[in-house]
Amino acid sequence: MIIVNAPFKRLLLCLAFVFNGGFAFGGQNSGVTDNMPKHHIANGFQNYPYVETAAPKGLFFYLRRFWGSVVLPDIPDGHVISEEMSLRLLESYEDSRITWLGHASFLITVSKVTILTDPFLTEFASPISWAGPRRFVESSIPIEKLPPIDVILLSHNHYDHLDERTIRRIANKERIHVVVPLGVGLLFRENGYTNVTELDWGESVEVRNTVFTSHSAVHDSARATDDHNKTLWSSWSIVSDEKRVFFIGDSGYSNSIYKEVGEQYGSFDYAVLPIGAYEPRKLMWMSHFTPEEAVKVGKELRAKNLIASHWGTVSSLSDELMWEPPKRFFNEGLSLGYGEDTLWIMKIGETRPMIFTDSGD
Repeated sequence: MIIVNAPFKRLLLCLAFVFNGGFAFGGQNSGVTDNMPKHHIANGFQNYPYVETAAPKGLFFYLRRFWGSVVLPDIPDGHVISEEMSLRLLESYEDSRITWLGHASFLITVSKVTILTDPFLTEFASPISWAGPRRFVESSIPIEKLPPIDVILLSHNHYDHLDERTIRRIANKERIHVVVPLGVGLLFRENGYTNVTELDWGESVEVRNTVFTSHSAVHDSARATDDHNKTLWSSWSIVSDEKRVFFIGDSGYSNSIYKEVGEQYGSFDYAVLPIGAYEPRKLMWMSHFTPEEAVKVGKELRAKNLIASHWGTVSSLSDELMWEPPKRFFNEGLSLGYGEDTLWIMKIGETRPMIFTDSGD
């Protein structure tokens, strides 16, 4: 038996909070009543269909995360493009376009509505400004040079997807419509956003003829030691004039969720899919796809083009080799019938035009 003294235990708890976005205490499925949706519980939310909680991560997992935030990886040539080139590319496509800002942060313009997903554009994904999971690649487009944002779309409240320092610095808050899962709106209101819509799974809001619908995902939420799963997490469909995009910020694999979405919508033109932070599987299976699972989900969504997300930006989230996910994603996509031009592994700062076709059933 390992005996942990009190000061060291406090250090472990601090590491767990900083590197995991919060704690996962115990199981789920508590406090459910017949008149509540199945994913609602008395003091928050749970995954539905029900998912067992993954194994505890333990001391050595968090020590590896800490070390990974200190010793940063080398960045291969071509992984990131310059600010000048990024801004020039962004301005060269006016209508339907997508820009990868790193991790799960994208600029998506559909039908002249510009959407910022999961804003995290500063250095540390943490409640403190000097420690935690760390961006080792800056966004090629600084916060102050972002184009006018119409919608901020959020998947969940973990620090590597919702960075308060980022949302505080975004300009023209009064014109931005914030679309978030249930319970997440308060942080935006506290930072000056006045048009905030919180949605439950299955609910929608329309912004300038573009419909945003919240769908389920396999994940959790927390920003402190006492708020585990008190706010909801979502994946999102973005639908406008037969143009269809699906965005997943984080999710474990589900045998039913994304297959049902694909059957409901018929197809999507593009799916943004997280491909990183998946090892070791016994600890991470509930939270993150493997690259192969990401491609499988793209197939289940009936997406024509798959865009890799949630990789190559933040150190110390998990144990796989930093540059492994896109290779596995690309190879699996080819093996399941996708063409090379439909498997998008973007550079940080890169903008590509999004070409839409009739996505009807």
